[in-house]
Amino acid sequence: MKRSRDKAASELFAALYPRLAGWCRRLVDDDETAHEIASEAFTRLWARWTKVEEPRGFLYVTAANLVRDHWRKLERERRAVRRATHEVAVRPHAEPADPSVRLLVQSLPERLRVPILLHYYADMPIREVSALTGRKEGTVKADLHAARELLRVHLRRSLDHTL
Repeated sequence: MKRSRDKAASELFAALYPRLAGWCRRLVDDDETAHEIASEAFTRLWARWTKVEEPRGFLYVTAANLVRDHWRKLERERRAVRRATHEVAVRPHAEPADPSVRLLVQSLPERLRVPILLHYYADMPIREVSALTGRKEGTVKADLHAARELLRVHLRRSLDHTL
């Protein structure tokens, strides 16, 4: 029994790790960090191996959460550097919003961010996003629409500040 589980885990790793690591790479823009996140997602899967019904979905949702944590850490580091270099004192007015799509996606509420990451960054069809998140397909479509609208508004506002 244990041997067949080990074999199944090994086959799953061989089948999914490269794509998961590549997906993470596009999100974090760093090979080492992407591999760390993908590896951590698999480690967390192995810890719950017998309880997880949909391993692929578990991996992507876990990786999405780890990517979010990574983005938050980077933002905290950026703020600390800005404070340390006295940028706040040099520029007391609010800085225009960063038009980077990655930062805008990061700022979305989790309800909207997860479907965006799974659908657009992991290339999962809406049906699969629905199954993985436990939401109806119509809800996923509505969340994707709401997220795109928020991103559009933020991008337009960011572009207006730069003109």
